[in-house]
Amino acid sequence: MSWLDEVPWNQHGLIAAVAQDHETHKVLTVAWMNREALEQTVATQQAVYWSRSRNRLWRKGEESGHVQRLVELRLDCDADAVLLMVEQAGGIACHTGRASCFFRKLEDGRWVTTDPVLKDPSLIYRK
Repeated sequence: MSWLDEVPWNQHGLIAAVAQDHETHKVLTVAWMNREALEQTVATQQAVYWSRSRNRLWRKGEESGHVQRLVELRLDCDADAVLLMVEQAGGIACHTGRASCFFRKLEDGRWVTTDPVLKDPSLIYRK
């Protein structure tokens, strides 16, 4: 049995994937992976996700250059999520130009933006 066979894919053939900076332990993003994405991530040592909106593989940083180099891969105790310990190129993981996708914090019953934009997204994504 392959290590990929031990992953309990959901009804859509996906598993939740959490990317975390391997040095700071800051959570960078949460995405989805299918079998091919997880297999390619391990083979290339760079994060590859499944984009549900595009219905295709999404190689993190393919447009922005902000790739995530895989340092370590873990499966959680219930085997319903994988943790990618990564080195984040450019220090930007979010399409909004921030270090992390988790840049809003609940304060007094409202979401407050706490993390700054490090680079204007229009300078990152030129379409």
